[in-house]
Amino acid sequence: MTSNANLLTPTPSAYTYPLLIKQLLINAMSLHADQEISYRGQMHYTYRDFRQRIGQLASTLTALDVRQGSTVAVMDWDSHRYLESYFGIPMMGATLFTVNVRLSPAQILYTLKDADTDVLLVHTDFLPVIEEIRAQLPQIRHIVVLSDDGAMPQTSFAVAGEYEALVSKADAGYDFPELHEDTKAVTFYTTGTTGDPKGVCYSHRHIVMHAMATGMSLCSPMGEQRLHRGDVYMPITPMFHVMGWGIPYIAVMLGLRTVLPGRYLPDVLLKLRETEKVTFSHCVPTILQMLLMGADKTGQDLSGWKVIIGGSALPAGLCEAALAKGMDVFAGYGMSETGPVVSLALAPTGKVQSKAEDLRLRSSTGMPSLMVDFRVVDEDMNDVPRDGISRGEIVLRSPSLTPIYFKKPEASEELWRGGYLHTQDIAVMHPDGMVQIVDRLKDVIKTGGEWVSSIEVEGLITQVPGVQEAAVIGVPDAKWGERPMAFVVASADVQPETIRAHLQAHVQAKRISAYAVPELERICLVAEIPKTSVGKINKKLLRENLPAAV
Repeated sequence: MTSNANLLTPTPSAYTYPLLIKQLLINAMSLHADQEISYRGQMHYTYRDFRQRIGQLASTLTALDVRQGSTVAVMDWDSHRYLESYFGIPMMGATLFTVNVRLSPAQILYTLKDADTDVLLVHTDFLPVIEEIRAQLPQIRHIVVLSDDGAMPQTSFAVAGEYEALVSKADAGYDFPELHEDTKAVTFYTTGTTGDPKGVCYSHRHIVMHAMATGMSLCSPMGEQRLHRGDVYMPITPMFHVMGWGIPYIAVMLGLRTVLPGRYLPDVLLKLRETEKVTFSHCVPTILQMLLMGADKTGQDLSGWKVIIGGSALPAGLCEAALAKGMDVFAGYGMSETGPVVSLALAPTGKVQSKAEDLRLRSSTGMPSLMVDFRVVDEDMNDVPRDGISRGEIVLRSPSLTPIYFKKPEASEELWRGGYLHTQDIAVMHPDGMVQIVDRLKDVIKTGGEWVSSIEVEGLITQVPGVQEAAVIGVPDAKWGERPMAFVVASADVQPETIRAHLQAHVQAKRISAYAVPELERICLVAEIPKTSVGKINKKLLRENLPAAV
């Protein structure tokens, strides 16, 4: 229980400085007001313009009856409009709901209803989805169309107008209120592979603390200041997904030049990287693979591009391929429920003992970020030894973790049982505090009483030349209970025998156990591996669609 003894009582005139999203603008406006924000290389404006447009957005929404406690949903690609919404909507005291546009229409309908959406801002690309479900959303009072060219498509439902036309005419002098720092700021929905999506909520305080802690970790000398004032930032993680991993807030806090790419098309991303001189990004492994393949075709130089890889494990083979292109890639770890970043693999460049050690460190889960109480525990909540061998579940405390699932009290209590947020990720911790996830609790393969890490086997398979991607799952086996089965995307010259021989070589070198190697008939070459809406490998779908012979 929190003690109230010896509290500091401020003088009545003192400003207590609540941790509000609007405070993230202070440094940018006072020191970097002429810094640039751009959209797809087509639209450029300054931070000074950005601040003005935030006020105009708030005035526009006020005219649409948005008040403190209202929910405004956004369906857009990564744009200047989205960045304006990141600030303008929560600064009003309303809640920004970032809609996952990759969900099915039925799931989008569910989330719009469950979030109690009042107003919807929707890009023209997604109007067909809204046409399909609008009649089932009577609680949405107004819809604003987001258009790159200002055009207003015909719709069967009423719209309040086009975003730019409305915002450009609105009053910029909106007086943003002083809010409590625990005011709800952002809601979005998890994309779990079971059940309905769950709403995850963050307050102003959560977002500001995440920006400060993750920003300090990225800018720290320990990680060789991977992020600094001279960087040009381009997100390649959808802004609808966990607030773009929270990095857009950090970029604005630091006053970085920011490039917003719109829809993720590899050729567009590579062109923007070159023309806008982008130096810092973040993405999932699938996008990194696409960028490397695109650069192979064009011969584009990617050297000096610092990229955080998250969403799923960074395979060693993919990490090696990116380093060969001159990129500085390193893993980050987090979940929708954690703000999201809670650890970063910020090993100093050029100061490791070997290439193998460099790959291991870069693709590890990393070191806990600042102010994160990061534990690896057994079933009784006892810390496992820091020996790099003993396994346990990652449990967390930090000032940026979601305290609830929206409207789901039982699931919220289960998430926070024992006073720690339970990740369901199984990991080991090394003596120096470096963490390595070995698997998701639901993805660990138990064969003949022994545990096999699907992530470890996937990482080894991706080191085979010509392999682009791999997913390993457990499949039923009459003798052993479960056996590993690998799905591999590779070039035509790669055969199952090649992959198995590569894994057997690691058995001979005592890097993995023999029981971790799939049988030849359980190494399946496929054209593609199914993904979730946020680009993660969908192992549930793989299990549901196993080949008949298994």
